[in-house]
Amino acid sequence: MSDRTSLITEMNDRSREVFRKVVEGYLESGDPVGSRSLTRTLDEKVSAATIRNVMSDLEYLGLLDSPHTSAGRIPTQLGLRMFVDGLLEVGKVDQSDRDKIEETVNPNQNDVGATLDRVGSVLSGITHGASLVLTPKHEAPVKHIDFVSLDPSRALVVLVFADGHVENRVFTPPVGQTSSSMREAANFLNALAQGKTLSELRRSVEIEIKSRRQELDTLAAELIENGDAFWEGEGPQNERLIVRGRSNLLGAGADDGDLSRIRSLFDDLEQKRDIAEFLELTEDGDGVRIFIGSENKLFSLSGSSLVVSPYMNAERKIIGAVGVIGPTRLNYGRIVPIVDYTAQLVGKILSSKS
Repeated sequence: MSDRTSLITEMNDRSREVFRKVVEGYLESGDPVGSRSLTRTLDEKVSAATIRNVMSDLEYLGLLDSPHTSAGRIPTQLGLRMFVDGLLEVGKVDQSDRDKIEETVNPNQNDVGATLDRVGSVLSGITHGASLVLTPKHEAPVKHIDFVSLDPSRALVVLVFADGHVENRVFTPPVGQTSSSMREAANFLNALAQGKTLSELRRSVEIEIKSRRQELDTLAAELIENGDAFWEGEGPQNERLIVRGRSNLLGAGADDGDLSRIRSLFDDLEQKRDIAEFLELTEDGDGVRIFIGSENKLFSLSGSSLVVSPYMNAERKIIGAVGVIGPTRLNYGRIVPIVDYTAQLVGKILSSKS
């Protein structure tokens, strides 16, 4: 049992109810919750002075905070985490929300990217937050690879997969490459590629380069190593991150500090920094995970929360994720089941296609 959960169990009924009411009131309105308003909603009839004493104790424990401009209290990040872990009541997905999500996922459509793009849009719409969708890597076996010189500083790699999918990527080749050395590199890769996915081919190339380095032309080996790093490292990733609903975080009520933090968040997202980490957030197991504020470095600058869930293929392997970003006062009870339902539905559709 975590320290946060044990702290909840050690609270008496009055403290637990006051804490829950403060958090729920804050999540609903965004405003500090005062002792007078609590006297009207608590099951137990107690005085405002008694409630203030309880709130002071909760503040001492680091669960509540008192803004300078108000006598009311708001939950701290620690308090929100404790509420989410121990007191959150998760509802069911509303039928109208369920219908909207299901309408975006057409099992007869073969364009997975378009389907996931629509999923991102509907998630943003029904949650009034910003949605994130990490699409699957293309894991079909590689059928053929070609390098094409465009000019001395640019080259094109053409990747043809066994399922008919084709990708064209522009990269900067090592200095001194010729058309001949690129053909040698392509021949080398094609000899290894049969039946392998791109990630498997990458591992095979690393092994082969180590074992046959003396046999390879120096420039061809340099090209292979550089191209391989491009596929998995600095260049465009095999995954694609879809961001929808940015305007939902830039509402009229946001002050300059909020806007600055949100812009910083989206600068990171749109440049696709730490994109692999987004998927790694879900790899501790299936199910929804909630990251509040600075708990997740990917979103710590925004003061936002992330609710994220992985989706899996037919082999129960995590291949992508869907999530929602919003202020820390998200309606977690509503959004958690929406994200969970969406992830499960996407996983079923992609499994059926495979």
